[in-house]
Amino acid sequence: MASIFSKIVSGEIPAFKVAEDEKYLAFLDINPLVEGHVLVIPKIEVDYIFDLEDEVYLGLLAFAKKVALGLKKAVPCNRIGLSVIGLEVPHAHIHLIPMSRMDDVNFSRAKLNPAKEELQATAARIKQFIS
Repeated sequence: MASIFSKIVSGEIPAFKVAEDEKYLAFLDINPLVEGHVLVIPKIEVDYIFDLEDEVYLGLLAFAKKVALGLKKAVPCNRIGLSVIGLEVPHAHIHLIPMSRMDDVNFSRAKLNPAKEELQATAARIKQFIS
């Protein structure tokens, strides 16, 4: 059965996309830790990030870097945190999280529940800074 991320890639489920190419996709987490929390995925479905072929893995990191550089310009923060957890969805993914303090990347705390309009505005702002 296809993961929720594969369904986003195929267009079965909508997402607030911020960057995409033929192999990778970046979109907003709909229950973010902070505003601008982005998920970056390979379009191929592989559960565990370290099971990705080297070319795909390195490409994913390069794509995530491009997104992170744009994200930092779009969302006020000190840095962009990167996290790979991989337990919630069986599809390799990277979390990019704007952070100004350590607690901004604490996955144990309550998640935000932004309105669709807020997510659309955030995605549009981030897209402007990703080339």
